[in-house]
Amino acid sequence: MKTYTDEQLVTNYLKGDEESLGILIKRYLKPIYSFVYRYVGDEQEAEDIVQDVFLKVWRNLKKFDQKKKFKTWIFSIAKNASVDFLRKSRSASGGKRTIPFSDFENEKGENIFAETLADKNPLPDELFKRAGIAEIISAAINQLAPKYRMVLSARYHSQSTFREIAENLNEPLNTVKSRYRRALIMLRKLLTGL
Repeated sequence: MKTYTDEQLVTNYLKGDEESLGILIKRYLKPIYSFVYRYVGDEQEAEDIVQDVFLKVWRNLKKFDQKKKFKTWIFSIAKNASVDFLRKSRSASGGKRTIPFSDFENEKGENIFAETLADKNPLPDELFKRAGIAEIISAAINQLAPKYRMVLSARYHSQSTFREIAENLNEPLNTVKSRYRRALIMLRKLLTGL
């Protein structure tokens, strides 16, 4: 079976091939869900936003500039939908959303912040003192702007490369790298100030 590029599928769909849109949706459903989930941190909200993203894609595909990359376009729609949700959520709740500590674990269960904050073999009395470490880190991460939280989460949760993050966010590579460095510096300051 022949594998079509995104651009070929868009062209085929615009010529009347409904199946091409289905292939695009299948191709991007998991990556878009993962991307949105990292932004909003809630499964149900992420599912709702993803449905909205694909509805917008379907409605606006005829307006899509075929000289541009489809992947960049769809991730841009997902980013905007996520940012809109966070704005509405913040104004409705009067505060910021938290990001669970576990969001920074990779697939092996390793967590970059745990290595920084906890000894490998804590003493029993230290275990009690550190029982709230997840809440402390989550509170510190919560103080970062969404653009910084997103880069940290993408880098450590899904182990995306800086280039992949830049493409998904439709941002220059150097901007993403700079944002990542700033996020780590701000997080360290917040955590060492406790």
